[in-house]
Amino acid sequence: MADGSPKTIATINFKGGVGKTTVTWCLGDVLSSMANDNVLMFDLDAQMSLTQAIALNENTGTLFDQFDKWYQKSLARKKTIFDALDAFTKTGQHFDFAVGYDFVYQISKQLHFVPSVEDLYWQELEVFDRDGVKDFVRRLLGKISNSPKLARYKHVLFDCPPSFTLLSYSVLSCCDLVLIPVNPDYFASRGVSLILNSLRLRIEPHPIPKIGVFMNKAKAQPNPTKETRFYMREVERVCQDTAQQQKINARFFKSYVRERVGIKRAITGGGVPTELVGDFQNLWKESIAFLNE
Repeated sequence: MADGSPKTIATINFKGGVGKTTVTWCLGDVLSSMANDNVLMFDLDAQMSLTQAIALNENTGTLFDQFDKWYQKSLARKKTIFDALDAFTKTGQHFDFAVGYDFVYQISKQLHFVPSVEDLYWQELEVFDRDGVKDFVRRLLGKISNSPKLARYKHVLFDCPPSFTLLSYSVLSCCDLVLIPVNPDYFASRGVSLILNSLRLRIEPHPIPKIGVFMNKAKAQPNPTKETRFYMREVERVCQDTAQQQKINARFFKSYVRERVGIKRAITGGGVPTELVGDFQNLWKESIAFLNE
């Protein structure tokens, strides 16, 4: 990306339950609070897991507080991610969609958020065509970066759906890094193989972004168990073999996120559990080092 542009990171996995939504939130929380950076998160999943969790993160723990009031106004004013996509795909029209804090929600001073909407189900049914959507995210990020009404973001994080949709295609065709969390189980290496082998086919002719795979929910007390180390070796082997075969820049990270009960409450509870902050800091350090190579 151009100098001064935000670094863009997409979290994906075609298997549910691997923790990609929680990882996106925790990275955003750590970056904004610990690194003192302005961070923007997108929820592009029609299941709206991140959006609902952030709604529950309000002070009273209900859906009827500050976020809900803002969200209803955003829907009424047609300032949602779906409305932006709709405006972008209007045939023969300029991308006329102003962005401000009626489109971007301020979770905290430095952590901001673009929520999902139920209308994205229509996008998943491919109402829009691939060629019409391919440049959407790139153009939208340009509007956000150039808006005098919004903060200057250093990092943009995308929580992508657990399937390859048109929005996923638009994100992956312009992002700097793809993060793939996997769990220490039998399906880890198989799932990574499936994703890595399909990305080139899905994204071409656009350049393939760098891809970082890491173990999430690692069983470690404090070091990884023998079983977890076995799956880590298997996933690393798959990454190396597939990267060579597909000629993509994919790497298995040495950093990992330990399995902790408290991580499930990271979003609704207000932040990353203290004992896991170091895990996400290490994950980010390895990610940024990979990006800067």
